[in-house]
Amino acid sequence: MKVYYNLSEYQSSKKSIVTVGTFDGVHLGHQKLLERICFKAASAECTSVMLTFYPHPRMVLFPDDNDLKLLNTLDERIELLRKTGLEHLIVHPFSVAFSRTTADEYVNDILVGQLKVHTLVIGYDHHFGRNREGNLKNLKLLAPEGNFEVEEIPAQVVDHVNISSTKIRQALLNGDVSKASEFLGYQYSVSGKVVAGNAFGRSMGFPTANLEVDNIAKLIPGNGVYAVHVRFGGVSYMGMGNIGTRPTVNADLRKPSLEVHLFGFNGDLYGKQLEVKFASRLRDEIKFDNVELLKKQLDDDAVAVQNYFAVSHGNGSDALQ
Repeated sequence: MKVYYNLSEYQSSKKSIVTVGTFDGVHLGHQKLLERICFKAASAECTSVMLTFYPHPRMVLFPDDNDLKLLNTLDERIELLRKTGLEHLIVHPFSVAFSRTTADEYVNDILVGQLKVHTLVIGYDHHFGRNREGNLKNLKLLAPEGNFEVEEIPAQVVDHVNISSTKIRQALLNGDVSKASEFLGYQYSVSGKVVAGNAFGRSMGFPTANLEVDNIAKLIPGNGVYAVHVRFGGVSYMGMGNIGTRPTVNADLRKPSLEVHLFGFNGDLYGKQLEVKFASRLRDEIKFDNVELLKKQLDDDAVAVQNYFAVSHGNGSDALQ
């Protein structure tokens, strides 16, 4: 897959099968759409193209709104898209000026003029152009003049629930990482650098790595204790993760922290980059009456995590490739 960071960089003499959108999460619905694009491109002797935008349009149009949390960083999204068979990815800078592009300009100048669209494959709820004035109905009216086709992809369904990035975000905020994984088609992950903590976990026999998440817009799952995979140095370790304010020992901690304990690892992780994949949520974060009760619960949690992985992977090895 070739990546372009501006529409002007893309030059091709071939007609293209195009899709447009944010594709946050690159979930199963997105994957189905991209599968269709790649199939159509091969069948029609065209090239497959995705047009996406960075930063997220909402971050540009509503800069004071810090509520939006994304499933992927740009780099994560690109790596997920590489696995789909897509030939060309255009990551165009989104700006206030670009947001003023009319629906007609979007179709005539970008889709037809720049991308040489043969077929536009889009989701059922696609909107485009200034003030989101363009929709599927507009596209079908404009398509004959531009000599291209429009193909609608309906909402994908898993267990009769429409898949959407919004529903995945909500599942994660609720701590339901299993449902999120089911919709995504892969385990949700967060990456960050290990920073110094208070070493309280070590004093109880569970040394933890405290992560400073790379991107402030990255969504962090809801508070609780999780079974996690922690990837470091090319090896994935079984781990126990905690997201929360550590109420038993740090009642003044207002911003939730993410810390992980790696089973079978005893080295120094300070300053290292870790990737944490969330496999399953064990329980809520609890405030205990004393440290001894917390220590007992951590022992129980460790057993529960190891039992979970023993069942999931069919063995109890600490390192998983």
